[in-house]
Amino acid sequence: MTDKQKMLVFVGSYAEAADSGVYVYDMDVETGGLTELDRVSGVQNPSFLNLDAAKNRLYAIGERLEDGRRFGAAVSFAIDSVQGKLRELNRAGTVETTTCHIQRDAGDRFLVVASYSGGQVGLVEIGADGTIGKLLDAKQHEGGSVHPERQDRPHPHSAFFSPDNRYVFVPDLGMDRIRAYRLNSEAGKLEFHGDTAVQPGAGPRHLAFHPSGAYAYVINELDSTITSFRYDAAAGTLQTLEVLSTLPSGFEGENATAEVQVSPDGNYLYGSNRGHDSIVVYAIDADTGKLTLVEHTSTRGGHPRHFSLSPEGDFLLAANRDSDNIVVFRVDKETGKLVYTGNTVQASKPVCVKMAVFSVR
Repeated sequence: MTDKQKMLVFVGSYAEAADSGVYVYDMDVETGGLTELDRVSGVQNPSFLNLDAAKNRLYAIGERLEDGRRFGAAVSFAIDSVQGKLRELNRAGTVETTTCHIQRDAGDRFLVVASYSGGQVGLVEIGADGTIGKLLDAKQHEGGSVHPERQDRPHPHSAFFSPDNRYVFVPDLGMDRIRAYRLNSEAGKLEFHGDTAVQPGAGPRHLAFHPSGAYAYVINELDSTITSFRYDAAAGTLQTLEVLSTLPSGFEGENATAEVQVSPDGNYLYGSNRGHDSIVVYAIDADTGKLTLVEHTSTRGGHPRHFSLSPEGDFLLAANRDSDNIVVFRVDKETGKLVYTGNTVQASKPVCVKMAVFSVR
């Protein structure tokens, strides 16, 4: 980074509309220290964010209330990178039920949202000015799996565009399936492409593609595992390679996993454990895509629902929902291990953290 750039960190949280729900921090890239620059209220549960640093835009999910029912919504913000301030551009309805995840395609034309509670996936247009447009398509999932309480119906927990932007992959916790849709950009539609099954009772939650595009990794919430896949980009299919536990041997407490990310250099994989309250680190074999355990590191807080790696992979920020704190770790890029920097900030129920380098000229 140069003296004309700064690292901005954006945090989404569970919040009532009257309370602060989105936070903005300036991050010192030498020390990992965080300084609050802004906080925004007026959005109900902006619990997941998508950041478009190139166009100074931030997108957040939210909720809208109609006739006593809660529906999905999304909000767009303009980012003042010099001041680190957010200005709301617009908000619009999305699918018929509340959402838990939002992602943007590589062409900045579409947002895809996932509704855990309603079993739906929605494709939303992005305007030329970066505002949120209309709902273009919505798909309803059907089915379940073996867990009597968590898998009695579909629960799409996230949705991710493939590296080549041709497909959308949706880990469905309730169905034990990763559903693939082909993105029909011309028609603005999601077209069913196929399903990939994981082991019964796994509960797939989030997904991360390897920078090479050759592999994908899914973290499974219910059985605390990570499934590694070989990704065939031409066919848009996933082939299972292996399944590994995210927990240390001998751990017998309750646990549910949450986020998974691959380091920018493709050498390491990180996943979060809620219950064990840790980040698990694996080394990735570049030739096979398979994983080798490196370590488990305490997140120094409760219920790490999300975390993010900095763009160069130098830092990892963990959002601990139940202890209301964001904890900064330095990444040893030679080993993948995490070292606590001594920096932490308080934020109410943080559940998503995104960061990027911005120009301040």
